[in-house]
Amino acid sequence: MSEVRLAAEPRTEFGKGAARRARRAGLVPGVVYGHGQAPVHVNLPGHDLMMALKTPNVLLSVPLEGKDEFVLPKAVQRDAIKGFLKHVDLLLVRRGEAVTVEIPLLTEGELAPGGNLLEHVLNTLPVEAEATHLPESVTVSVEGLSAGASILAKDLVLPKGTTLAVDADTVVLHVVSAQAEAPAEGETEEEAGAEA
Repeated sequence: MSEVRLAAEPRTEFGKGAARRARRAGLVPGVVYGHGQAPVHVNLPGHDLMMALKTPNVLLSVPLEGKDEFVLPKAVQRDAIKGFLKHVDLLLVRRGEAVTVEIPLLTEGELAPGGNLLEHVLNTLPVEAEATHLPESVTVSVEGLSAGASILAKDLVLPKGTTLAVDADTVVLHVVSAQAEAPAEGETEEEAGAEA
């Protein structure tokens, strides 16, 4: 679990004009909330925040009201065309606190021969873990699996201290048989079958 310290300055101006001025200055407007506290509006360094968000569920340390606090990105708004960060919502977390996050599901290995296809029913896996020890991903082996095989959430080996936040019998991966080849243009299905 990576932890990134970011500078943060209180935000006192609000509205579209203030947000545009902040973005022109290389800052991203954000809000920190959680633990029953009043939301705190901040401006964060845009480039540093963008680099930190490349890591799934990155734990950020930001100075708030004179002390460093841990926060997790909960909602990130990007410009639809240019992709730059427009706004970020940050959830205040404490060391030892359990939080629910979604982690990427990675696969390794080769399916059994025969042209089968691996269907990702879930691309991310909801898990619960301690806020300062969140796993970055979970990897599952698909080595030798053939058509019809499924991997359930309960089959995954999770990092220590991590539990499922989804039903244990949820299908996360499924192997399906490849579709028969489509007939060539101008050829009927019967002719394609006769050649096979």
